[in-house]
Formats: sequence, C-alpha cells, structure tokens
Amino acid sequence: MPAAETTAPTPASTSTPSSPSPSPVLTPQRARWLLAVAIAVAAFNLRPAVAALGPMLDQVRGTLGMSAVVAGILTALPSLCFALFGLLAPTLARRVGPATTVCAGMGAIALGLAARSIAPDSALFLLLSALALGGIAVSNVLMPVLVKRYFPDRVGPVTGLYSMSLALGTSAAAAVAVPLTNALGGSWRVGLGIWSLTAAAALLVWLAHLGLARRDRSGSSGPAVAAAVRVRLPITRSRTAWALAVFFGLQATAAYATMGWLPQIFQDAGISDSESGLLLAVTMVVSAPLSFVIPAYAARRPDQGAIVIALSVAGLAAYAGLAFAPAAAPWIWALLAGLANCAFPLTLTMIGLRSRTGEGVTRLSSFTQGVGYLISVPGPILIGVLYQREHGWYGPLAFLAVLMGVQAFVGRRAARPRQIEDEIAVGIADGIAVGIADETAPRPGRG
Repeated sequence: MPAAETTAPTPASTSTPSSPSPSPVLTPQRARWLLAVAIAVAAFNLRPAVAALGPMLDQVRGTLGMSAVVAGILTALPSLCFALFGLLAPTLARRVGPATTVCAGMGAIALGLAARSIAPDSALFLLLSALALGGIAVSNVLMPVLVKRYFPDRVGPVTGLYSMSLALGTSAAAAVAVPLTNALGGSWRVGLGIWSLTAAAALLVWLAHLGLARRDRSGSSGPAVAAAVRVRLPITRSRTAWALAVFFGLQATAAYATMGWLPQIFQDAGISDSESGLLLAVTMVVSAPLSFVIPAYAARRPDQGAIVIALSVAGLAAYAGLAFAPAAAPWIWALLAGLANCAFPLTLTMIGLRSRTGEGVTRLSSFTQGVGYLISVPGPILIGVLYQREHGWYGPLAFLAVLMGVQAFVGRRAARPRQIEDEIAVGIADGIAVGIADETAPRPGRG
C-alpha cells in the first residue's frame, strides 16, 4: 500500500528521542501538494458524463433506437448509481485505501466514457454509463475523506478548490458539448467520447501521486507507521448524519431540477432556445467562484446556519421570480438559482467538519451521499409529472419552494457545531443505561 494510504503514527511509534513528533499532515510535502492537484483534476471529471449527455440525448436515442422508457432510466441513472456505489465506497476504501480507490474511479470513468461512445445498442450504453457513474460515485464520497485526512488544516480551502473544479467541469461540459461535437464532425459518439481524455489525464495524475507517495515512503528513514485501528461507527445513531443526508438530498433535488428544467421554464416564457441555454450556463458558472469562497468561509465558522439560510433565501427568490415574472429579469433568476446550488460545496465542507476522525468522515460522507442521492431520485420526476398535468410552472415551482423550506430547516440542524462521534457515543451510552435499568427493574412474581 502506498504511503498516501497510511494513517498517522501512534505515540508508541515515536518513542525514541530522535523521532519527530507526529504531524497532522499525513503525506510527504511533495505528495501532499500533488494530491491537491489530483483532487482538482478528478473533481473536474465528476459531472461531464452527465452534463454532456443532456444536450445530445435526442441524437443518442435516434441512433440507438432508445425508447422513452429507457431514456427515462438513463436520466435517473446518475442518482441511482451515486447512491448505490457511494454506499460501497467505505468498504473499498478500507480494503485498498481512499486514494487508490479514487484512482480506480478515474480509470472507470475513462473506460466507461470511451467505451459507451462506441456502444452498438441501448443496453450496452446503459451498462457502460453505469461503469463511469460508479467511478464518479466512489470519488464523490471519498473526496471529503481525502481532504480531511491529508489537509486537516486546510479543509475549507481544499474543499473550495475541489468544489470550484467540479463546477467548472459541469459548466464546461454543458456549454461546449454541442459546439465541440459540431466542430469534430457532428457525431455524438465523438462528442461524448472526447470527455474520456480528461478522465484519462486525471488517471495519470493520480498514478503519479501514488507512485511518488510510494517512493517517498520507501526512502524514508523515519519510524514505521502503525496500522490504523478501524472502528465501525453506527452512523444511523447520529441525528447530525441524518440531517446532513436529508439536506444533501434536497439540495441535489433542487440542483437536478434546475439543470433539467430551467431552460424549459425560460422557453415557455418566450425566451429563445439559445438564450435559455446560455442562462443555464450562467447558473452553473456563477457557482464556480462561489464554490471556492463559501467552503473557506464556512470552515472558519463553528456554525454554518447563516450560510444555509442565505442560500435557501436565494433559492426561494429564484423560484418566486421564475413563477411570476420569468421573462422580466431572467438573468437575476439564473444568478439566484446558481447561488442556491452552492449548498452542494457547503454540504461537503460540513461533512469534513462534523467528524473528528478519518473513519468518521468516510462513514459520514458515504451515508450522506448514499441516502441523499436516493432522496433526490423522485424530485425531478415529480416536477415533470406536475408540469405535464398543469401545463404550467406554478405547481412545480411551489413544490420546489416547499422543499427549499424543508432544506433550510434540516440544514440549520446539520450546521450546528456537533461531531457525529459524540452523538453516537451518547446514543450507545443511553442504550446501555436503558438495558441495565431493564435488567435491574423488579418484575412481577420476582421475590
């Protein structure tokens, strides 16, 4: 196992007077900053598989003879894969380490995107899409783990770097997918397959990081690193974990609804197709710089509740504007919707702040994203059903506004300065106390 996959030395491993004291930075300096670069390039590749497909879905359906039912499955596939594969990420991380798992995830993304671009039928296209999305899912979960483990003194800035890069990858894929496809001859196969090259580049960076970490470790004259003691945390006992999961699921619902339906809202208001696409790009682009600023600011505060409320108010204002005057100030509504979508990097930051240990962050990230993405699956579908039934946007946007209110409530709960280890310990202690009381309580017939 490379050095980047190890944990901090225990006090017993530094018993000699000449041994340096343990540092919270768990990798050699070169590997540490190469890891920061690797995190950024990996994050860039976590959304193009989804964002580039949307503008070309009609072409894909036509070529592969994809039915409407299969197309519906394809649009729901990201959330399902993010949930299911995300829940497997802790097991993979325990076996081979989080950095190696993310490296394998980059390989899965590159292979899945390249292979699905030459898929001859719908079934194989879905299977290879699931392969790429599985790589994205494990990387999604383990990014906060890597940040917490290797950058404990820089959780906010490095989370911001990761979030900003993810936002740039999303907006770039959405904005250039069609123009790039046209420039390369107009084939959707080329337009989708080209994104495998950026994933392959990220894979090379991760391989370089792992190789450098292994070389630095093998050449070190320092004390041996003790094996990590891993404790399985009953994460479902933590109220903060549940609050984070619900908050994550609701913000994902809002984000997917925005990406999927915002152009249609503007088009129904009389705005051209080209301008509505540009407005969607603006929504995603505005979140890029804010995704860097908000985590750094949030990490300096013990309680992130004020940020949760501010982002929720922005979302409610966007929905009100889109419902009652979509064509009056479309750029303002797009900007406000983009601001509301910054709840995603805020959640990632809170995952790193709500746990003390690397194992805790792993379990919390997996639980939050796995449960959260499952929560997000029905939302965009229900919005489509409401839109089809009403032939308008008042109902769907009112539904989103209600969800945003719930998001603000649970987000405020998740933002409190609590650690899941403390909540779990209290829950276990209470359970033991109740059990002892039950055993010692007098029972009928007992003399």
